[in-house]
Amino acid sequence: MLAVAVLVLAAALFAIVRPAVAQEIRTYSKKADYDDVRFDLTNAIINRGLVIDHNGKIGEMLERTGRDVGSDKPIYKAAEFFTFCSAKLSRQMMEADARNIAFCPYVMFIYESVGEPGVVVVGYRRPSASGSPETKAALAEIDSLLDGIAREATQ
Repeated sequence: MLAVAVLVLAAALFAIVRPAVAQEIRTYSKKADYDDVRFDLTNAIINRGLVIDHNGKIGEMLERTGRDVGSDKPIYKAAEFFTFCSAKLSRQMMEADARNIAFCPYVMFIYESVGEPGVVVVGYRRPSASGSPETKAALAEIDSLLDGIAREATQ
């Protein structure tokens, strides 16, 4: 009986937590060539006066290390991330609360999965809208910036 109660409680918690996690990531997709969407994504970042600090090749890393961790299952045809910050928005965010450094740099990702070839996905992890009113306002501006970049890259 206790085991059934624990399972019911676990299922209820999973149902509550799962939608919240799904909302933390925003994605947009486009049927197009990966390199074209990648070009559009980098331009959408740069054209806003932002500088890409780092470009991580997630797909290549997973392919390279798969055998080392006992897996040869392909996930992506291509997958990368880009990090960058806005001096203005980051300053606003950190002046509101020094702990908001956790949201910097901003990370946008792009991938084409093996399971859906020809469909390129662009997205980002949404900054949580919690904290003081100043923090919420700053994070909402950052969310809007990232959303605009992702939309532009996939239109």
